[in-house]
Amino acid sequence: MKKIKMLSRGKTILTCITLFATVSLAVLMYFNRDWTLLWMYHDKSQEITILETQKEFWLPKWFSSRSQDAIVDKKPNTLQLDGWFHASARLDVSTSTYWSAPIVWDGTFKKSVLEDYYSKQKVTVGLTVFAIGKYLDKYLKTFLSSANNFFMVGHKVIFYVLVDDLSKMPWIELGPLRTFKVFQVNKESRWQDISMMRMKTIGDLIQSHIKYEVDFLFCMDVDQVFQGDYGLETLDESVAQLQAWFYKADKEDFTYERRPESTAYIPLMQGDYYYHGAVFGGTPLRVFNLTRECYEGIRRDKERNIEAVWHDESHLNKYYLRNKPTKLLSPEYCWDYKIGKSADIKNVKLSWMPKEYDVVRNNS
Repeated sequence: MKKIKMLSRGKTILTCITLFATVSLAVLMYFNRDWTLLWMYHDKSQEITILETQKEFWLPKWFSSRSQDAIVDKKPNTLQLDGWFHASARLDVSTSTYWSAPIVWDGTFKKSVLEDYYSKQKVTVGLTVFAIGKYLDKYLKTFLSSANNFFMVGHKVIFYVLVDDLSKMPWIELGPLRTFKVFQVNKESRWQDISMMRMKTIGDLIQSHIKYEVDFLFCMDVDQVFQGDYGLETLDESVAQLQAWFYKADKEDFTYERRPESTAYIPLMQGDYYYHGAVFGGTPLRVFNLTRECYEGIRRDKERNIEAVWHDESHLNKYYLRNKPTKLLSPEYCWDYKIGKSADIKNVKLSWMPKEYDVVRNNS
């Protein structure tokens, strides 16, 4: 009888210990979701599957994004698309992709809703820009001055400026909540290499600085000028820019890389949109994934003595074909006035500067 009681008591104790361990583990996993992610991390492939979203992410051991919880665990107070975006407000243009990502045009978003939401989140937005060689002399001051006036006004911004000559960094009096961080980078011998190597440089900068400092990040070409409010409606996990010259074109007319030997290759009848390499963004984690995959494609092409037709932009288009962006920006967010007037374009936020390639691409 005593033996039976002891066995019964032992089972009870074992059950309590098991229950306590299970509850403790559940609580720990809930409050430390980063630890949960590390369980699924694979050193060899540097890939991770986040089961709740069924999407693939590279997640190196160092990465602890300020926005990671927003990706992994959708919280009840997440900004809902139908709360700020109204696709039917612009019936003259396409406002949604077939995978339900919004295409943002003037008039499709409620600024007041976005301001209320993001002011409570106290977000910080980063903006990287390269100014190498004659691009530094010709474009950087105009770009930064206009960004100071129009980019994410009223919110904390860090400008990450990458130059090859620190002595030429222009002096600009920044507005409230704005900060410069200037980095010196090597000057490549060819402009094509400058264009392609920026993917590696941006990834390295995210790893060393940006991952600790911002919630969202944009990467832009320097030969552009802001001329309207470039605001919170552009923020999302993965943001792509529609190329102004191709936003109405048929996919067979897109200037994708068509040679199968390139890692940027897209077959003739495939593709969604043609995306502009002059503007891309998202959370630091998503931008890191993009830059690393594009750079890996560039590196592999170089080993095969091939160079994609539009360099890093070709690799960016291949990346977005395989990893659909969560938000697209209309050509109003990167317009070329050489196209002429268009009834679609109501409010230009960012425009191309006159291209003088014969001057700025000459490194002599």
